[in-house]
Amino acid sequence: MVPPVKLKWLEHLNSSWITEDSESIATREGVSVLYGKLVSNKEVVPLPQQVLCLKGPQLPDFERESLSSDEQDHYLDALLSSQLALAKMVCSDSPFAGALRKRLLVLQRIFYALSNKYHDKGKVKQQQHSPESSSGSADIHSVSERPRSSTDALIEMGVRTGLSLLFALLRQSWMVPASGPGLSLCNDVIHTAIEVVSSLPPLSLANESKIPPMGLDCLSQVTSFLKGVTIPNSGADTLGRRLASELLLGLAAQRGSLRYLLEWIEMALGASAVVNTMEKNKTLQAQEGMISFDCFMNILMQMRRSLGSSADRSQWREPTRTSDGLCSLYEASLCLFEEVCRMASDYSRTCASPDSIQTGDAPLVSETCEVYVWGSNSSHQLVEGTQEKILQPKLAPSFSDAQTIEAGQYCTFVISTDGSVRACGKGSYGRLGLGDSNNQSTLKKLTFEPHRSIKKVSSSKGSDGHTLAFTTEGEVFSWGDGDYGKLGHGNSSTQKYPKLIQGPLQGKVVVCVSAGYRHSAAVTEDGELYTWGEGDFGRLGHGDSNSRNIPTLVKDISNIGEVSCGSSHTIALSKDGRTVWSFGGGDNGKLGHGDTNRVYKPKVIEALQGMFIRKVCAGSQSSLALTSTGQVYAWGCGACLGCGSSEATALRPKLIEELAATRIVDISIGDSHCLALSHDNEVYAWGNNSMGQCGQGNSTGPLTKPKKGSGLDGVAIQQISAGTSHSLAWTALPRDRQVVVVPRTGGWQVVAWHRPYCVDLEESTFSHLRSFLEQYCDKINSEVPPLPFPSSREHHNFLKLCLKLLSNHLALALAGGVATSILGRQAGPLRNLLFRLMDSSVPDEIQEVVIETLSVGATMLLPPLRERMELLHSLLPQGPDRWESLSKGQRMQLDIILTSLQDHTHVASLLGYSSPSDATDVSSLCIAYGNISDPMYSAQSNHPDTHLAEILMKTLLRNLGFYTDQAFGELEKNSDKFLLGTSSSENSQPAHLHELLCSLQKQLLAYCHINSVSETSSSVALLHKHLQLLLPHATDIYSRSATLLKESSWNGSVGEKLRDVVYVSAAGSMLCQIANALLLLPVSVARPLLSYLLDLLPPLDRLNRLLPAAALLEDQELQWPLHGGPELVDPAGVPLPPPAQAWVWLVDLERTVALLIGRCLGGMLQGSPVSPEEQDTAYWLKTPLFSDGVEMDIPQLDKSMSSLLEVALSGNEEQKPFDYKLHPGVSVFVDLALGCAKEPARSLWMSMQDYAISKDWDSATLSNESLLDTVSRFVLAALLKHTNLLSQASGESRYQPGKALVEVYRCVYKVRSRLLACKNMEHIQTRSSSRERWMSENPDSADREGQEHSFTRTIDEEAEMEEQAERERGEGHLEQEDEEEEREHEVMTAGTREVARSRDRERINGGAGVRADEQPPQSQPERRGSGDLPEGQDVYTAACNSVIHRCALLILGVSPVIEELQKRREEGQLQQPSAGTPEGTGLMTSFQASSSSLALPVDFETLFALEEPLAVRDKALS
Repeated sequence: MVPPVKLKWLEHLNSSWITEDSESIATREGVSVLYGKLVSNKEVVPLPQQVLCLKGPQLPDFERESLSSDEQDHYLDALLSSQLALAKMVCSDSPFAGALRKRLLVLQRIFYALSNKYHDKGKVKQQQHSPESSSGSADIHSVSERPRSSTDALIEMGVRTGLSLLFALLRQSWMVPASGPGLSLCNDVIHTAIEVVSSLPPLSLANESKIPPMGLDCLSQVTSFLKGVTIPNSGADTLGRRLASELLLGLAAQRGSLRYLLEWIEMALGASAVVNTMEKNKTLQAQEGMISFDCFMNILMQMRRSLGSSADRSQWREPTRTSDGLCSLYEASLCLFEEVCRMASDYSRTCASPDSIQTGDAPLVSETCEVYVWGSNSSHQLVEGTQEKILQPKLAPSFSDAQTIEAGQYCTFVISTDGSVRACGKGSYGRLGLGDSNNQSTLKKLTFEPHRSIKKVSSSKGSDGHTLAFTTEGEVFSWGDGDYGKLGHGNSSTQKYPKLIQGPLQGKVVVCVSAGYRHSAAVTEDGELYTWGEGDFGRLGHGDSNSRNIPTLVKDISNIGEVSCGSSHTIALSKDGRTVWSFGGGDNGKLGHGDTNRVYKPKVIEALQGMFIRKVCAGSQSSLALTSTGQVYAWGCGACLGCGSSEATALRPKLIEELAATRIVDISIGDSHCLALSHDNEVYAWGNNSMGQCGQGNSTGPLTKPKKGSGLDGVAIQQISAGTSHSLAWTALPRDRQVVVVPRTGGWQVVAWHRPYCVDLEESTFSHLRSFLEQYCDKINSEVPPLPFPSSREHHNFLKLCLKLLSNHLALALAGGVATSILGRQAGPLRNLLFRLMDSSVPDEIQEVVIETLSVGATMLLPPLRERMELLHSLLPQGPDRWESLSKGQRMQLDIILTSLQDHTHVASLLGYSSPSDATDVSSLCIAYGNISDPMYSAQSNHPDTHLAEILMKTLLRNLGFYTDQAFGELEKNSDKFLLGTSSSENSQPAHLHELLCSLQKQLLAYCHINSVSETSSSVALLHKHLQLLLPHATDIYSRSATLLKESSWNGSVGEKLRDVVYVSAAGSMLCQIANALLLLPVSVARPLLSYLLDLLPPLDRLNRLLPAAALLEDQELQWPLHGGPELVDPAGVPLPPPAQAWVWLVDLERTVALLIGRCLGGMLQGSPVSPEEQDTAYWLKTPLFSDGVEMDIPQLDKSMSSLLEVALSGNEEQKPFDYKLHPGVSVFVDLALGCAKEPARSLWMSMQDYAISKDWDSATLSNESLLDTVSRFVLAALLKHTNLLSQASGESRYQPGKALVEVYRCVYKVRSRLLACKNMEHIQTRSSSRERWMSENPDSADREGQEHSFTRTIDEEAEMEEQAERERGEGHLEQEDEEEEREHEVMTAGTREVARSRDRERINGGAGVRADEQPPQSQPERRGSGDLPEGQDVYTAACNSVIHRCALLILGVSPVIEELQKRREEGQLQQPSAGTPEGTGLMTSFQASSSSLALPVDFETLFALEEPLAVRDKALS
């Protein structure tokens, strides 16, 4: 039995629940495992069990006592109720009931996780500022371009004409034979250019952002000219062509971009092909198609030296050298291509698995590393002698063998390539870990016991200095100041040597550490966050301010990838980069939550939701975040915000605009200054510069905007680190810089868009590779390979290199987070080309590489959601034999598309529960697939993707049906055989079809469950359409199964095979999940499916009767109350024989379906559900106002109402008379409302006016206000009728009316006052506009409002005085006055509540809200807003008309209940209303309270509401 439980879903476990197979709940074993997970995670907490009460009702002695029939009925009902309660309790403890409760709890948990993570909840996600949306080069030029001066134009003209002249002279020189031996003008010019280019340092032309536009234009012209020269029939001589090829290669190497090298290879292969053709035609000249061997090898060796190739020298391919020192262009191009591919593979491998370097592989970086230092050297932290500060970056030879560097508080730590650590700088409190507290002026090696290779160091930037380090094995050492327990050793002692942290981190693999000012943090490989040290402000994230001296798990979050600790706050980043949490001190907004409050538990930074964050940094009073697109966001206060002011404060993350056009790949923050590294290896700095730590050559004031560091031009900086007041930058390539998340490889890595010679993540690279593949794949199966390849082996090897280079670039683009935009227009052609290769009979070695490339880049090569759906629709089999007709390429394409769609994000987008990036494509696809004018589709316009999902679900279900039919066909065909063979894998259904359909169903059900959808929701409509196909299909499966079993009952193996077929079909575990989920939804959702469920139950019952499980389970259920108990609480633990155990799930499914049918029928037996009209008018139906019913039939009431309103609102001088026959008692009130001159209507009106004038009430003397007077007459008539004061008003003195009548008059004039104030308002822009803004814009109206308050106060003071006088006279008429007050309140103020409160709530932005006991009638969604006035009406007219409408209803249609109320009160049946209830609040108090804070001084929401149409009245009456 499952005891009563308390549910507490933990947010950080959502990810793990999403991955669970919800279909496993079909079996009792599967659901027990998942329920056990809920219990072990303490998300389900068992509560104390109620004691079973077996005692029945006390019965009399029937033999001795004679009972009346009523008493007998009473005792009989008591007995039946007792038995029913007992039966319910016993049945709810059965094995099936226990398993069902577990199933429902598990489904609730999975649905919550799915909805919470993947379904948008109305919040607008902040869009990333993505530089990929436009061309990167365009950004650079837009920043660097300036208006050209006339001088620039003249220089450009000179250069262009000079180049044109040079090119013309060279061409002419080639055409004219040389006048003497050894003289060749063009060749001499090109040779000179080659010498100049080769004398330049490597990669001198690599940074194009530093080359003026004119220089780039010149390079482009020269390159274009040289390419034309290299072709054998270009007109140039052989030497000229060779020199042109060498110069082109030299320029390409200096520019360092893969694009230029690929262009050279393309040129060389093209020239070689022409040479081969000439050779066949015997027109070839000597030494044609050659290049200088030495020139080529020098360039190749320079490339290898620059990057440090990981290949063994013996593996290096070299072209064949001829006797005259030349080599063929063809061999040179292949050799260069192989080298480029090898370099790209090396880089890709380190990005995919950076730890592989630690396992003995040769380092990718060259052994020498240049380290530049600047800033404070006060404690020798820069190893620059006695120099106090260094104002600009300076090369520091002492750090030359550094791999990783950490700048701390006046100290520096260097990790070498062998994992050893050295330190220098300030040594107080043992922060250097060298065994003492002395300052260290040179780098000195630390000793780790036991000996370990260190991977990363983190040193605090403030307080008294402590340091953390973790090893390649994931162990953590700490040393330095131990205050607050921040070293994690269980005490507060100073530690002068590195000491291994034991305790909770023992056995954990740590992948990230961070040392804050007074606290520390570590992240483990499995995504756990541990914190320790000072706990004040909540910086440890444990929900309190307590300090911890050992690492303690932060329980509220999981799946953490990185952490950063600041002065008093902590920032954590999830592994997938989608979520950033912060907690601790919130002063100056450094937590990024929009306020300055402390946060004691991790809280998501909402402003960063929707972005992919690569790295976070926490400083002293500010924080930074780096996005996947290279943008930097800052929050907190001070110059570190980079916004141009050192006094600024940002409570939420704000983009640093100065860096918006630059792709940043790394960031670092010190105490109060920041560093950023661009993908062009440039270092930017901003913030405090008092010690020159920003590297600008000075130490004046803070830098309030990022600025490039001076002295680093041309230096290939790869890493940066900011200390308290010093900075370092160095050229060693990072091994595992924890910035970029690579979810598909499970690691963290920064991927540069550009890597010299071998990587260019831009569209042109993919264009070149596509061009190569398209050009050289045509004759892939031909015996004669395409030119210039001499053999098929060389040809195939070249294609493999192309595919591998493409695969590496796809992998790097994915790792760098730029997969969505980098391919540009190449995705479609590349995808088609690769799948075409799959379908063609290419050699196996080529096909393997094609498959590998497709596997790596599948998500990038896939089209947008719309095209993907079209492709899927065309590929999915439309008939039983269609699958076999698919080619191998089509099958793989289908497999990849189905796999991609299984991603929960895509599924949510398909269903319309989240917004995909290509939402426009999705909506246009809906139009393509279905008629947009279809009424069912139009009704679902809130979810435009539902139609798309409907098509997909229908197609998937049909395909699953094909496979089930096929499997049944085989079973039926072979049922007469004793042993059935296993079905071939060819005939088994693809798992992706089942998984995708299950995923769609799961998210659909999750949305319906979490959002409590109504039966009119588009999601419910989709669910109904799907189940209207699925349930008949399941019915057919069970019918066929029963028939098959009946016909082959002698063959036991048929049952075994049948179980496998049915369980994986749509009628198996998938239907089990749906049936259980329907129990979680409102009955109204399941009821339209009742006929399908009723059709399903009989064949399901027949099948279960033929199977062995049903009888055994029924016996078990019946015996359970006798034999079950606490010692056997798990139904899955009840053993059944093996054949029966396999079918328990089907019996449970039948019972679940029966329960579902029972719920639907039960709801129907109880009567029809409450209609929307009844819900809308529930408040009024419960009040005494309408309790006596209506005075006439509804049709008659409608006619009389129309006639009365037409007369009252006609506004003509000559009003047409009201010719409707009414009851005499009602006619008096109608006459009063219409202002008739006959008595007593005239006297009633005059009496009130005279009294108001005598009391000097505001608006008493107003004239020419006909509409206001009409309203006043209607209100007076309604109040007199429903307070039963007509006779008193007719007989009393007009100057001395009774107290009850005075209250009526006062109420009428209150309404007048409100309407007048309403009239004085000129405009109401929106319903949520605040009172303060309106008053500031309308000072005159503000004055009028002050008068109004003065008026109200006068009336209240007068009322108080009268009440005091009345008390002195006695309280003889108290009951009558209470009744009158209640009636007046019902009429006048019941409608003033919700508008007032809703406006008040909007005005104070979600403040304390409304008390529960004051809740007004709920506004329906379709109700008009108060801002939606009838066309042509202002607020005043609309308010008056609304009051008149409601008073007309009260006058003509509603019977007064005052006499009935008096009688009930006298009998004690009616309680005195309390002051808190809507019916009992005093008229004046309620009127004032509900209106005092409105921008619109009209308070009629329910009875006199502007936004509630008169249809509500019709609803209430009908």
